[in-house]
Amino acid sequence: MTTTLISGGTVVSATGRAAADVLIDGERIVAVIEPGTALLGTDVAASVDRVIDATGKYVIPGGIDAHTHMQLPFGGTEASDTFETGTRAAAHGGTTSIIDFAVQSYGQRIEDGLAAWHEKASGNCAIDYGFHQIVGDVNADSLAAMKRLPDEGISSFKLFMAYPGVFYSDDAQILKAMQVSRETGLLTMMHAENGPAIDVLAQQLVDAGNTDPYYHGIARAWEMEEEATHRAIMLAKLTGAPLYVVHVSAKQAVEQLAWARDKGQNVFGETCPQYLYLSLEDQLGASSDEWGAFEGAKWVCSTPLRSRAEGHQHSMWQALRTNDLQMVSTDHCPFCMKDQKELGLGDFRKIPNGIGSIEHRMDLMYQGVVTGEITLERWVELTSTTPARMFGLYGRKGVIQPGADADVVVYDPNGHTSIGYGEGRTHHMNMDHSAWEGYEIDGHVDTVLSRGKVIVDGDRYLGAKGDGKYLKRGLSQYLI
Repeated sequence: MTTTLISGGTVVSATGRAAADVLIDGERIVAVIEPGTALLGTDVAASVDRVIDATGKYVIPGGIDAHTHMQLPFGGTEASDTFETGTRAAAHGGTTSIIDFAVQSYGQRIEDGLAAWHEKASGNCAIDYGFHQIVGDVNADSLAAMKRLPDEGISSFKLFMAYPGVFYSDDAQILKAMQVSRETGLLTMMHAENGPAIDVLAQQLVDAGNTDPYYHGIARAWEMEEEATHRAIMLAKLTGAPLYVVHVSAKQAVEQLAWARDKGQNVFGETCPQYLYLSLEDQLGASSDEWGAFEGAKWVCSTPLRSRAEGHQHSMWQALRTNDLQMVSTDHCPFCMKDQKELGLGDFRKIPNGIGSIEHRMDLMYQGVVTGEITLERWVELTSTTPARMFGLYGRKGVIQPGADADVVVYDPNGHTSIGYGEGRTHHMNMDHSAWEGYEIDGHVDTVLSRGKVIVDGDRYLGAKGDGKYLKRGLSQYLI
């Protein structure tokens, strides 16, 4: 096995930072030691196979993106990143583990949906991966199958209060699934938007001739997110189920989460980079010679972008500081403009919902450190440590300590990253555009190790298809 010493850097955790060297033997971290310390009388640097110089740089646990959708069928097409291309892009951006969503479609058995996702991912991932289970058809068989998910290393499942006719669960189905959640310890993940009401608003907009991508966000008004979030909280309170609300974008939804948490309820929430940086106004102003007003389709996602004038972005950053939101994931669900997003030309309802961000999450969140929105330690907590704790991986992932997997990122705060296409820019996702075109980051991912193997060195990719292993997860380690 290869031994590696990462020397001269500042190790950053969720609770502090310190100058320290990290010793790796094979796939595991074996020691975190003061710089230059002899270990058992041995000059460590002289005795290892490889030394990585991290002088002037941060040494952090590899990022964990706990919300991705590789190869997800949606809206008559499929997310453009495969498990191979998506995880390779993730590695370039300092993410060393993902948790994707296995899908049970309506009329399908949960076991068959899960098997299909294992087939897609097995042998194709550049980094380690796990699964949540989407339950798209809550019935007696599904409820029984959910109880067996922990045996498969799956400790969370997702329900949708949106997308009638596709993934939608009504309140009775949600109640039954949450009762299983309370019985088993499975974490209920919720897409919280009032889907039936949104469909009415969307139809009315189209009937009035308002068909551009901008109106996607108008139809999915913040009231629809606040209402559904409150309803999910009440159902979770009634059943005693732990609840995790995904891709929170409206400040009013955050207020609902904070209210429930203040009462001691096991309720949590994530947001995504797009809700911190992008806005409905940006989407309205988007236009190009090629696409005209349809340029805004690049930023069509659900929940939608929110108005900057109403202060949603500011509130998301504040919620991350106060822990009213606990994590930042990407909801990575990329679609190309050609042949995919353009399915919605003339009708925003037909635009596949999704933004590609898996490569840029760590950088975008670090920029929040630079601008003073969050601390360096909170950066690590939001992007790695809490995802590990929330989804049953902590100790193995999300921390630099003896016994943990050697998932390590050397991050240069004096480096620079330009996001997008063109010479000198960073983009490895399987897309024909970037939602983050032109963003400049005051930092750079220099070296990425996945279980002790260097998979990114500078801008060179050294990993391989199949490097990633399936993660069998335990129950959440974040519950109160």
